Amino acid sequence: MNDSHITNINQIKEFVKINEEIKFKGQSRSGKYQWTEEVLNRFRYFRLSKKDKSTVRKYIIKMTGYSDAQLTRLINKKKKIGKIIAKSTGHHKFSTIYTPLDIGCLIDTDELHERLAGPATKKILEREYKIFGRQEYKNIADISSSHIYNLRTTRQYKSHSTIYSKTKPAEVKIGERTKPEPEGKPGYIRVDTVHQGNLGKNKGIYYINLVDEVTQWEIVATVEKITEIFLVPVLETLLNQYPFVIKNFHSDNGSEYINKIVADLLNKLLIKQTKSRARHCNDNALVEGKNGSRIRKIMGYPFISQRYAPRVNKFCQNYLNIYLNYHRPCGFATTITDKKGKQKKIYNTYQVPYERLKSLPEAEKYLKDGVTFAQLDKIAYEKSDNQFAALMQKAKQELFKSFNYKLQLPTTYISQIIRPNFVSDSVSISGSYED
Repeated sequence: MNDSHITNINQIKEFVKINEEIKFKGQSRSGKYQWTEEVLNRFRYFRLSKKDKSTVRKYIIKMTGYSDAQLTRLINKKKKIGKIIAKSTGHHKFSTIYTPLDIGCLIDTDELHERLAGPATKKILEREYKIFGRQEYKNIADISSSHIYNLRTTRQYKSHSTIYSKTKPAEVKIGERTKPEPEGKPGYIRVDTVHQGNLGKNKGIYYINLVDEVTQWEIVATVEKITEIFLVPVLETLLNQYPFVIKNFHSDNGSEYINKIVADLLNKLLIKQTKSRARHCNDNALVEGKNGSRIRKIMGYPFISQRYAPRVNKFCQNYLNIYLNYHRPCGFATTITDKKGKQKKIYNTYQVPYERLKSLPEAEKYLKDGVTFAQLDKIAYEKSDNQFAALMQKAKQELFKSFNYKLQLPTTYISQIIRPNFVSDSVSISGSYED
């Protein structure tokens, strides 16, 4: 580059004002070094004021593309030895031990044995030379196990061998991986699925269990299968059974809830969808605990055929859901912090979910349009807790009798079946059924 017509600082100032999008590039490192040294000499850089030095530096950086730190090193070299020259000696390089022929032997071995671990591959390479006398394996027979993995990363190996890669999990963008934060407000629902046993190859019904995090308001329904065609209509009905507005829908990462059909339903209802985080097993612990303490305790473990799902669903809607929310108390934790700052949860408050809902500050504002506490009071106080529990147990007995089970039980358990509680927690029921 010939810039000999630029002879003073004012010309440099005008030049560096040109559009910053214009870039300059030197042809070689030695050429840029030579030009930089010539500019420093022409403007007597080391005699300039600090302000003028800054102008010259900007000019050199713009023309060469060097960073400020790199230019500083070159100027220091000029000041120290009087010249800016590139080092003629290159970096030390280790000699190549394994030739393309050796890598080819490794490729053949990996292809034939489907790419074994390093130590196993090393043993095969040794045997090929020392036992079977194949001279082409002489050099690579002494390779270390760790260096085999280095050769497998070379361009020759990758271009001539079959590469096996792990299956990459598909990224599902439905739902946000986070723990819901209700901040004491109802409407943050946790959902899970419970399976009612198998009989050979026959699958039982599935329970859909929804629990509100703040009030523990629980709604249960049954479906024949956990596919979209069965799940979505029931799910919409379940959400409509809540007396308060639903704001968040949280589930685990199962495909029965993380799919486009459920996502579209929740978007239509303006409900945010979240899912459990990886390695956070407690994210959905509330509803999983309810699966055992509510559904399993009340409905037991015996197989129920899928064709009975509408019948069981009717029982849940007319009896079980009312019992759980208006007549069965739940424990609510109180967090206590000791002197050392350690937090401990104590369950010293027990309320039915309906009482918990009414006890919230300004509880009326959370109710859906057209729903009042006067209407809900008629359901809650029409019967006492024991009266409705007896009614629910009687309906459960009639439900199980309608399945026409032929129970095969030990004689010691006969008396327990005669009792009103058809399914006892301490009884394991097994047998054959007319289906």
